[in-house]
Amino acid sequence: MKTNDIKMAKKVLRIEGKAILELAGKIGKDFTEIINFLTKIRGRVIVMGMGKPGFIAQKISATLSSTGTPSLYLHPAEALHGDLGRVTGDDCLVAFSNSGETEEIVKLLPIVKKIGARLIAIVGNTKSTLAKNADFILDVSVKKEACSLGLAPTTSTTAMLAIGDALCVTLLDRKGFKEKDFAFYHPGGTLGKRLILKVGDIMRAGNANPIVEENVLVKDVLLKITKARAGSASIVNRRGVLTGIFTDGDLRRHLNRKINIANKTVKEVMTKSPVTIKKDKLAAEAFQILRSKKIDEIPVVDRKGRPIGLLDVQDILKAGLV
Repeated sequence: MKTNDIKMAKKVLRIEGKAILELAGKIGKDFTEIINFLTKIRGRVIVMGMGKPGFIAQKISATLSSTGTPSLYLHPAEALHGDLGRVTGDDCLVAFSNSGETEEIVKLLPIVKKIGARLIAIVGNTKSTLAKNADFILDVSVKKEACSLGLAPTTSTTAMLAIGDALCVTLLDRKGFKEKDFAFYHPGGTLGKRLILKVGDIMRAGNANPIVEENVLVKDVLLKITKARAGSASIVNRRGVLTGIFTDGDLRRHLNRKINIANKTVKEVMTKSPVTIKKDKLAAEAFQILRSKKIDEIPVVDRKGRPIGLLDVQDILKAGLV
């Protein structure tokens, strides 16, 4: 029944949520020692786990790599068949295991010691073989699995994920990892574009950026806008400094007044002192301006206030920024 489904789902979330909160009480100076060690490591952080903990290990390795700590995931079974050659004495091995007795991982321990790599055990049994052979231990033991059978890894893997995330975030904070660093490792997709893409990368320039002087008639301005396939024109004075913008909106507003707008100078009907932006600003910032001001175009100006480009909301959409 639907009622029982909802009841079970809430029960799972409460069990796993409680387990995560209980982890906070286990964080102490051992955790700080691990962070101290990882900030100075010369090699990579190599993460491993078998079964469901293996998937958690892959995620944590990916998070480490994307936040400034070189890392790779190593499958324990593959490591037993040659892939252990990827590990060096400068590396640190992070092993996820609830029981701490995972056969494939336990078999690797003597060889890891010979290689000289340090070992961090993220384990549910602090008296296990894995824990006893580790240089550092993070206790992720839980009272019970959320699975109604008490068998499927649920609460235990949630605890591993949470402590792994805590490790990654604390490490990036200690290293002073900033947005610009995050962007460097995320050049693709919407996230990367928001953090990297500049106004100058997507603005319209040259013939696609119509610029006219204040004394030009509106009918001539419209021809220039049409030729450029733009939605507006930047208006400048004799010194080439931006003084206004003429848009489709300006045209519609003055048409409603039943005046012969075509033979007016653009200075008479333009929007004066428009919002502008510099080309080195983030395109995401430009999008926020367009959205907050409820406008479709924004002139791009240089330090002297001269228009060098035009950014249309359509350019942002085409760039995949939103």
